[in-house]
Formats: sequence, structure tokens, C-alpha cells
Amino acid sequence: MSRIILSPALRGDFDRIFDFLFERAPESAAARIEAIVEALDILETSPLIGRPAAFGLRELIISTGASGYLALYRYDPAQDTAFVLALRSQRERNYKSS
Repeated sequence: MSRIILSPALRGDFDRIFDFLFERAPESAAARIEAIVEALDILETSPLIGRPAAFGLRELIISTGASGYLALYRYDPAQDTAFVLALRSQRERNYKSS
């Protein structure tokens, strides 16, 4: 099983997404964040599942109902580790923390 390491900058992404979700649906914001975190677990068994992105990075598409998210990560096969670098809504234009 591959290791997953979350970038410290990812906290800001989660905070931004949670704040947005909480404004619109406070009763489900925490569950949506939990679903995103659980979706990252697929990288343990399938670290190359994400689509190729620029500079050797990959993007994991995370569907959460009507909307979705993209997790930007780098997989290092020598260390068998997926480094999750940033997270954004599919509706956002760019990653904020990368």
C-alpha cells in the first residue's frame, strides 16, 4: 500500500472549501469534507488513478454529488508515496495553495 502525505498548505484549501459549503448548507458541510478526505484513500491502493497534469503531477477527480473536487498530487514510486499538494472545487479556475 502506498503512503499518502498531505501538504501543510492543504489545510487552507479545506478551510476555504468548508467555509463555502457551510454558508450554503451548514448541516452537510462537515460530511462533504469527510467524503473528500475518504476519497483520497484510493491513492493508497491506486496511486496512479489520477489523470496526468502539468509538471509530472496528477489530478484525482473526487465526485461528491452535484459538484466535485480536484486533488493535485505527485506520486513518487521510489518512496511509494502520494504527496497531496492542493485541493479545489472543479468550478474554481486554479489551485490556491500550489
